[in-house]
Amino acid sequence: MRHLHSRRATLVAILCLAALPSLALRVGDAADTEELSAASLTPSWPQWRGPNRDDISPDRGLIKDWNQKPPQLVWMSEGTGRGYAGVSLADGKIYTTGDFPDGQGVVALNMEGKVLWTKKVTDTPPKHGKDGSRCTPSIDGELLYAIASSGKIVCLKTATGDEVWSRDFKDFGGQMMSSWGFSESPLVDGDRVLCTPGGKQAMMVALDKLTGKDVWKCAVSAAEIGSKGKDGAGYSGIVISSGAGVKQYVQLIGRGVIGVRASDGKYLWGYNGVANGTANIPTPIVSGDFVFCSTGYRTGSALLKLTKDGDGVKAKEEYFLDGNKLQNHHGGMVLKDGYIYCGHQHNQGFPICVEMATGKTVWGGEGRGPGSGSAAVTYADGNLIFRYQSGEVALIEASPSGYKLKGSFKPEYISSKDPCWAHPVVIGGRLYLRDQDKLMCYDVRG
Repeated sequence: MRHLHSRRATLVAILCLAALPSLALRVGDAADTEELSAASLTPSWPQWRGPNRDDISPDRGLIKDWNQKPPQLVWMSEGTGRGYAGVSLADGKIYTTGDFPDGQGVVALNMEGKVLWTKKVTDTPPKHGKDGSRCTPSIDGELLYAIASSGKIVCLKTATGDEVWSRDFKDFGGQMMSSWGFSESPLVDGDRVLCTPGGKQAMMVALDKLTGKDVWKCAVSAAEIGSKGKDGAGYSGIVISSGAGVKQYVQLIGRGVIGVRASDGKYLWGYNGVANGTANIPTPIVSGDFVFCSTGYRTGSALLKLTKDGDGVKAKEEYFLDGNKLQNHHGGMVLKDGYIYCGHQHNQGFPICVEMATGKTVWGGEGRGPGSGSAAVTYADGNLIFRYQSGEVALIEASPSGYKLKGSFKPEYISSKDPCWAHPVVIGGRLYLRDQDKLMCYDVRG
């Protein structure tokens, strides 16, 4: 019990330190305003799951209760193509990917939803399971990076969509763990772009972001990580960790979670416990020396602690939660102030709050909420936004004190035949909801 309290105190301290920059901003501005208005923020959501890949919006001053003031539609546009990809925003433009009759491509729109350009990436739409793109483009100044369902990675100019370079995961023996196409959103880190082809000798690769040339390749075998799951890439996104004092890239692949040293691509550690043989999807959560991971298909979740191991790193399981206690099918997880919020149960999206340090369920996990199917989750200004597969969008208080639904609504458009899988984005006082060829923008300013 003493060891449990020690772990909890350590993790809480780490999370509090991470919150200091935003706290300092609020204190420094206190003389002029009590809160940082969402309208004063420059809309910047440059990649998958936001600036820090944690699905936490920096916005404040948003609507606190949708029952009293529901979000209002600002505009709805067409032209994003068929797909489930989210949106990224940078320098006054919105970017996403979609399927069109002549192939899959990247789309740029202005802040009023008007299509500025569309760049075809593949010649024919992919036929992997459900049609439709999955990749959210990553924006880096005047360049963007995207991965097609076929495994082609491209670097385009943000102004025009002109191609700078492209590579194909076939160059690396790329493969997916199952029949759906590649779904990864690439990670830009310094002078490199990182991606996961899933090849036997190139599970993860680092490419020069200006030329696309190889920097390093990392091989991962079942003998190293374990037999559960399948060879190949999963459907997750790479996140950066400095656990155990070593900068590394953490990713969920076909056989579980791995850590790869950033400097040279050395395989550091692997954890097989959360692998399933169908689709490993949720992006892992990193916090200090800890990694939290989950997957659906009745598998479960785990908290790992990273420690030094000679010149490398090893991962130790702190606890494992069976699928009946916590499994995130897809839709992602959010860590806020030491608590994990997400949709629980395979294809259910039951709202749940779990204390990360202990794995204890604080509330939820049984009630469905206003929508059905798995839920994509993001955090903004003290609340969670759940977007259910059935289309409904709900506002839930992000607090361990209990489940509190603060309103819900049905968007202007909900596809009659396709699930609503695109993650909601909240930035600059606006809520962006992608549903196939439609993109909706709602005002959520308080």
